[in-house]
Amino acid sequence: MNRIWNSIVGKLWATILLLVSFVLFIVTALLLEFFDNFHTRQAEETLLREANTIGSIIQDHDNEQAMQLVVHDILNNGTSAIIVDNTGGIAYSFHDKDLDAKPIESKILQDEELSSRSGKDSLSKQMILPSMTEKDVSERYIVSSAPVPNDRASHVIVYQSFEAIHDTTKWTTHIVLLSAFIAFLLTTFFAFFLSTQITRPLRQLKEAAFQLSKGNFNARIPVKQNDEIGQLSTAFNQMGRQLKYNMELIKQDKEQLSSILTSMTDAVITFNRDHTILLSNPQAEKLLQKWSFLNQETDELLPPEINHMLEHAITFAEEVDAELEIGGLYFVVAISPLYSRNSIRGAVAVLRDMTEQHQLDKLRSDFIANVSHELRTPISMLQGYSEAILDGVPETMEENHEMVKIIHDESQRMGRLVTDLLDLARMESGHMRLYKSEMAVVPFLLRVQNKFTQVAKDSEVSLSVQPNGQESLHIQADEDRIEQVFTNLIDNAIRHTPNGGSVTLSVEKYPKNVAISVTDTGSGIPEEDLPYVFERFYKADKARTRGKSGTGLGLAIAKNIVESHGGTISARRGDGAGTIFTAVLPLE
Repeated sequence: MNRIWNSIVGKLWATILLLVSFVLFIVTALLLEFFDNFHTRQAEETLLREANTIGSIIQDHDNEQAMQLVVHDILNNGTSAIIVDNTGGIAYSFHDKDLDAKPIESKILQDEELSSRSGKDSLSKQMILPSMTEKDVSERYIVSSAPVPNDRASHVIVYQSFEAIHDTTKWTTHIVLLSAFIAFLLTTFFAFFLSTQITRPLRQLKEAAFQLSKGNFNARIPVKQNDEIGQLSTAFNQMGRQLKYNMELIKQDKEQLSSILTSMTDAVITFNRDHTILLSNPQAEKLLQKWSFLNQETDELLPPEINHMLEHAITFAEEVDAELEIGGLYFVVAISPLYSRNSIRGAVAVLRDMTEQHQLDKLRSDFIANVSHELRTPISMLQGYSEAILDGVPETMEENHEMVKIIHDESQRMGRLVTDLLDLARMESGHMRLYKSEMAVVPFLLRVQNKFTQVAKDSEVSLSVQPNGQESLHIQADEDRIEQVFTNLIDNAIRHTPNGGSVTLSVEKYPKNVAISVTDTGSGIPEEDLPYVFERFYKADKARTRGKSGTGLGLAIAKNIVESHGGTISARRGDGAGTIFTAVLPLE
């Protein structure tokens, strides 16, 4: 019910209904008043006619009995009459025999205006007289008087109760009320029908508007009329089409911007004025997670350096850029203010992670320094011994031969260094070609063991192989390259293991790969240096040298060879002492 009254249909229907009901009420009241007065006048005129008629009958009829019969026939039901003689008394009285009319007649005769009407005009008036049906009750009566020009009577008085008039008007009242009720029903129906016809397009507009608010821009309203509501529907449909077109453009621009932000290698973060983050790309999310992990003791999402730059950009409306070191990471940060009309609503920050670039620059400088360092010694020795030979320093052929041998050994060392550098550069550029074939793992390790048996004996180091039941294990690999890896690992292990120590080659098979380990019992590599042992020219212990035969590139070359086979190589400290190098190669 509340839904109807809160709608335009209910309000319009109620307004029309109330207006028409008010008009019908006024019209019905006026009609009832009109018909009441009309019937009263009609009754007065009828009584006057009857009084005049009775007066004429009295004048024309000498026979009293015939006259009384005629008068009884003239009087209507509910109408009574008295004939007043010349003395003012009642000559004749005509009324229902069952009714007592004496109180009424005496009351009428007491009225001076009615009791002395001889020779005068007719008169009609309303009086309050006693009821003929109930005692001690008064009623309204219409009383009419007409003169009689006859010696037998002075005038005729005819009277009738208003109850008789009301009985006459009762049907008229029923008809008027029934007509008003039918008019009310018809008005209700047509008002509701009219309001429904008017508000149906409005309800359709409301539903379509809700659909638009939910994102359904295909909602349309059927246009069935050319009036203002039809024009409103047409304008609404045009608005829906335009909104759909604009939303598609915005969606395309948003998707394009999202794709650009996602594909960017730089971190992009949009801030509000209060430094809250509004938008960020995946790179920025990773960076924020990294900062949060590094700064777990504080609730700040951003480092204080960036907060300071952000505050400066928003306060002074200036672009700020700087290179920062945050938690051992290097970033180039550029922050620009964002405007909303003439006010600053926030800022956008672009952060480029330069950590890898710094590491590459450091590796490049370290590489140049290490190469220079590695080449300086043989070049100095070549220059020194060649100058000594030119200056005739060696006095005997044996001394001359020794110097020439040193020059030859240093030149070979330089050659090996250059060869290793070329191999490493070729591997890192992806130009190394592998010739894979089926390789039996345990026989391969036994062959490498035989290769270093004499070296191990000379160093008083025990060299052994632990097959662990994998004698029939085969993999697809370039055997020459894999031999180069383990040659380097075993050579390093023997050279860094003291006398009486041991070097063990072991094999472990897993569902998808095989792990081959080289374990020594030497002093081991410090824990903090293990992540860097595969870098070029890296030395964990400056006092520990590889000897003249080492170039410092063996482990870097070994790492590239293993990774070219789709595997990994790692180094860790042994359980008691020494170092364990493990190469993991795929089975397929």
